[in-house]
Amino acid sequence: MLTCRSVWRKLTPLARASSTLCRQNVRRAGFNNGRSVRVQTAHMSTGPAGGGGRQTQIYVLLVGAAAVGGGIYAYQTVKGDQQRYEERMAQMLSRSQKAAEQETAVPTQSEPPDVPETEPEAAPSSEEPISLASDSEAAAPTEPTEPLSADEPVVEPTSEAAAAAAAAAEAPAAPLVEEVESTPASAKIPSHAPYLLIGGGTASFAAARSIRARDPNARVLIVTDEPDLPYMRPPLSKELWFSDDSSVTETLRFKQWNGKERSIFFQPPSFYIQPEELDSAENGGVAVLTGKKVTHMDVRGNKVKLDDGTEISYNKCLIATGGVPRNLQAIERADEEVIKRTTLFRKIDDFKSLDNVSRNAKSITIIGGGFMGSELACALGRRSTESGLEVVQMFPEKGNMGKVLPEYLSNWTTEKVKREGVKVIKEALVKSVTFKDDKLEIQLKDGRLVETDHIVAAVGLEPNVDLAKSAGLEVDSDFGGFRVNAELQARSNIWVAGDAACFYDIRLGRRRVEHHDHAVVSGRLAGENMTGANKPYWHQSMFWSDLGPDVGYEAIGIVDSSLPTVGVFAKATAKDTPKAATEKSGTGIRSESETEDTAVSPVASTTPAAAVEQQRDNYGKGVIFYLRDKVVVGIILWNVFNRMPIARKIIKDGEEHADLNEVAKLFNIHED
Repeated sequence: MLTCRSVWRKLTPLARASSTLCRQNVRRAGFNNGRSVRVQTAHMSTGPAGGGGRQTQIYVLLVGAAAVGGGIYAYQTVKGDQQRYEERMAQMLSRSQKAAEQETAVPTQSEPPDVPETEPEAAPSSEEPISLASDSEAAAPTEPTEPLSADEPVVEPTSEAAAAAAAAAEAPAAPLVEEVESTPASAKIPSHAPYLLIGGGTASFAAARSIRARDPNARVLIVTDEPDLPYMRPPLSKELWFSDDSSVTETLRFKQWNGKERSIFFQPPSFYIQPEELDSAENGGVAVLTGKKVTHMDVRGNKVKLDDGTEISYNKCLIATGGVPRNLQAIERADEEVIKRTTLFRKIDDFKSLDNVSRNAKSITIIGGGFMGSELACALGRRSTESGLEVVQMFPEKGNMGKVLPEYLSNWTTEKVKREGVKVIKEALVKSVTFKDDKLEIQLKDGRLVETDHIVAAVGLEPNVDLAKSAGLEVDSDFGGFRVNAELQARSNIWVAGDAACFYDIRLGRRRVEHHDHAVVSGRLAGENMTGANKPYWHQSMFWSDLGPDVGYEAIGIVDSSLPTVGVFAKATAKDTPKAATEKSGTGIRSESETEDTAVSPVASTTPAAAVEQQRDNYGKGVIFYLRDKVVVGIILWNVFNRMPIARKIIKDGEEHADLNEVAKLFNIHED
């Protein structure tokens, strides 16, 4: 009976079409064989005159052909429906038998894990709003218990389908555990994210926080190739090394200079929602997809592809891929044993690995005299006094941080690092590295030979621009990184922030900056612009470095030792240390106490400023001005803290100063 109804529903339109065709043929024949329909009708009624018999034959043939075709179609349809019906019933019976076998072999779990999460995805509630971001999922029917196969046409449910559903309801249900296990892993990855952030570092987290502040219901997805949630990197080379906790590599908590404890993670796991909950989260949220790398970017299609082949579409996208540590060619050309004993310091795993090495090795050599190399040298040097570890730091410059500090201050810093227990080798150019007699031998170009157990290569950062080719984005040939405008835009709906951005500074020109505070500022600005702010990059980010708890500096703008500099120094007091500064600000990450408020009419000290020539041997605290065309473009505050708004205003004004000693008074460095 059900089959007959199905056949009748399919034949009815055909029969109607056939009768309509016949009537149209009669009318057409009348108009073609005479000027009047009446004349044609008279001819048809009297016999063959005028060709009426021929039209009758054609009509009979058409009706006969339609009848034969309808019969053939009905036979094929009934046969096909019967075959599909039998296949569906056999499939259901085989599933019920399989379920019965599993019930006898495996105990049924009363509360299988993850079932509450998979059920709403399979049948979303009609009361929940359907997001445009998931139209493909929301359009899927929720009544059928089985998905349609690829070769079956999508038609309205018929009585046959209802019978199949009833049979399926009567058949024993398969265990819920099987349903969870059969769900592919990619089902937990949302197919669409209104805000997609590529990279899980500081810039991405700052952007996510900014987006949510301006759009409280925003749905943000962060994709990172690291296994960890967003965290801050500075403590990896600073405070974590001074922790007394033996389990610091597991807890990743540290005491700041002020004694307060905190974690390197920006937020605990409870702050984030799961990626599979992103589409259904009523109030939006931030989800982090860890351990996944974006390998391809389709700018025209507004989608990306992950390393597992999964595609995610987006409305707006932020590229915050950061950078990867550079390596020396001498190490890259070396054999596997050398590479195995070399650390390129960047991530949490690198900190854990180097911490373990420092507790077992007898000698560690740090190649590089910049921020990272100097911080690690001082940190490991402090540890060497207790364990007897030999710490060597070598670099091609004449002094520590020679590319940043003026020569006299670089030399002073070098002596400070030596006092921390570090053996410093200046003007060292590495020629080759070999592994011999269970030791690494570093051959320098001037003939010197250094033996060590482990190498830390801290020779800079290479911006990660792997997506530039597939996305068709421009990479700056001078500074590296994705080239963006002052609003940090690379395309109309693509922004770049952090280390990977080569941006246009409206005051200092095109730049690329590799520091924590820049990641915070640029990420925050990109997030605001992704929600429609359209703000240019005007805020001058700062960066800082600590050589232990006693010496630290903060800098802003372009600080390059090749530029002319003017330094004004004063005698330091007990409060002029990073430790004292963090005690006052209450945070170990000094930029977190930063404000974008511009310093207005600061109260200058009346004490005469002392020029650098008068303080040649005492650089306890001071201000160093970097000049370009007689205009201050960079400032270093040496053991001078909480004065950054003043430095920011000086650079923003962009004026020439006849006497920088007078400008130095604004920082009150001669206060007791």
